[in-house]
Amino acid sequence: MTTLTCAFTQWRLGLGDNDAVGWLTVAVYLLAAVTSMRVALVLLGPDALVRRERKFWGISALAMLLLAVNKQLDLQSLFTMIGRCNAQLMGWYDMRRVVQHDFILAVAGFGILILAILAQLLRGILKRVWPALLGIGLVCIFVLIRAASFHDVDGLIGSWAMGLKVNWLLELPGPSLVTIVALRRRQTVLTG
Repeated sequence: MTTLTCAFTQWRLGLGDNDAVGWLTVAVYLLAAVTSMRVALVLLGPDALVRRERKFWGISALAMLLLAVNKQLDLQSLFTMIGRCNAQLMGWYDMRRVVQHDFILAVAGFGILILAILAQLLRGILKRVWPALLGIGLVCIFVLIRAASFHDVDGLIGSWAMGLKVNWLLELPGPSLVTIVALRRRQTVLTG
């Protein structure tokens, strides 16, 4: 048996969160994608800073669209299953906690490197986009938590606080912030 055969026998393509809040989350991601693209489309001109900001919003739109699709297709579960199957087939499943720990450290280190690169690439426009960047960062943190897939973390994400699922409290602020910032930025560009 191969890793992919193992993974695809345990994972099925289908709707991941087929409930009202799951679809609301998809709608929020799509709204963030649309509003980000609308900002990118109104930023015109040959100025290097304008081009840089237009790229930022275009990348934001693409990222939010991909996350909307992933929200329902649950592709991160497929990647988790591939890792689990690989660990079982290669004989290191009993050491998976160490590997998960190292994976999280590697992703965190990569995230810090990406932030440093973004700070360099976004110089000159950071003051205009930093709240949206924060929203994207919150989404990345949520995705990292989900990708880690520790049973204790899964239990926390599935728990309830103040009548709301912790999962919702962790996932919805990021794309919501991107949407708000994009709406305000577009208005500023159009009236400015």
